[in-house]
Amino acid sequence: MQGFSGINKMALAAAALAAVAAAPAGSAELAVKPTLADVIKASTPADWRPLDPDNTMYLELPAGRVVIEMAPVFAPAHVDNIRTLVREKYFDGLAVIRSQDNWVVQWGDPDEINRRPMKTAKSSLTGEFTVPLKNDTSFTRLPDRDGYAPQVGHSNGFPSARDPKSGRAWLAHCYGMVGVGRDTGADSGSGSSLYVVIGHGPRHLDRNITVVGRVIAGMPLLSTFPRGAGAMGFYDKPELNVPIAAVKMAADVPEAERSKFEVMRTDSATYKAAVEAQRNRGGPWTKVAAGHIDLCNAPLPVREQK
Repeated sequence: MQGFSGINKMALAAAALAAVAAAPAGSAELAVKPTLADVIKASTPADWRPLDPDNTMYLELPAGRVVIEMAPVFAPAHVDNIRTLVREKYFDGLAVIRSQDNWVVQWGDPDEINRRPMKTAKSSLTGEFTVPLKNDTSFTRLPDRDGYAPQVGHSNGFPSARDPKSGRAWLAHCYGMVGVGRDTGADSGSGSSLYVVIGHGPRHLDRNITVVGRVIAGMPLLSTFPRGAGAMGFYDKPELNVPIAAVKMAADVPEAERSKFEVMRTDSATYKAAVEAQRNRGGPWTKVAAGHIDLCNAPLPVREQK
């Protein structure tokens, strides 16, 4: 199909949503193959959810704001400790200290020997690498197999995985996910040093590091930092560190100054259509549809509220 326009495009996209919702999981034989843009355009307000200010963090950099949504369901102790660090202004004046190509960008205290003291936050926490399945009540499974977990999908907008045999669930290391830096010990992280995945999803890190959220907006600010020349991409000269103006919880920012984003509900029929639009792409350019989607390539649409 060569494409649609105007009202016809909206009508066909809406019809495609209904067709996808009624189709068996994994079905590639749909009468209409809308693009992801078509699906988003045909969505309704009920298909979207606003960010919770209590679980939204702003990383203020010289080039702009990075918006991070926290995932307390999967790392309640770490998210709570990060909130405490933010509110005691621990991160203010620290820096982005690492940019490793196809891997991560990391921020924290550049002085590893004389680190900034914490006021009320905890300096170490037990790793929250997985949680009981019963904690994750918003899981929507993807139809395709995964090499790292028996089941993968999304939990309220976060890429996640689970193993029914072990009864555990966890967040996946996909592009834009935020993790807690740690040393060798599983309980050596606190949230005082955080990183964002900027390369191909390093899923082998799953269940080995506490993952606390994902970047909602601002990835271009993080992914374009100059790569560090030191070991593991750390900046080897103090002047290369990128200063952090402030880190704030959205709930502590006046409403007029908040970034207003919505995330598509991953438990909706519209999101099922969005996944199918990526699994079996239509249009004149695609010659062979994949008929498959990887967890870290599944769409997670975000839009600014009007």
